[in-house]
Amino acid sequence: MTRKTIALSVVTAMTLTTICTTNLFIPAAGARSSSAEFDAAKTYKSKCVACHGAKAEKKFDAAKSDDEHVQVILKGKKIEKPPNMPAYETKGITAEQAKSLLDYMKSLRQ
Repeated sequence: MTRKTIALSVVTAMTLTTICTTNLFIPAAGARSSSAEFDAAKTYKSKCVACHGAKAEKKFDAAKSDDEHVQVILKGKKIEKPPNMPAYETKGITAEQAKSLLDYMKSLRQ
């Protein structure tokens, strides 16, 4: 191999490494939706309405603080009579999104 060929191979390898590394991080950064993209109403209708009802009238303790509700949304809760509340943090819901979901539920109750 000539010096020129070696230099070209090194530059090509570095370029490919940079491209591959960059592409690895792009999906990870977009894996969780931002709050601007999060649709609390759509999430509620697809994930919550079956247990909590159309007006969030079931299995909702209004005496709990917002922080307690957010933690239940994120971590889940086992109750005496199933179905249990699943943990949505493991399904990609962030604390900010959980708060948006809680705010939406509260608006349904008014």
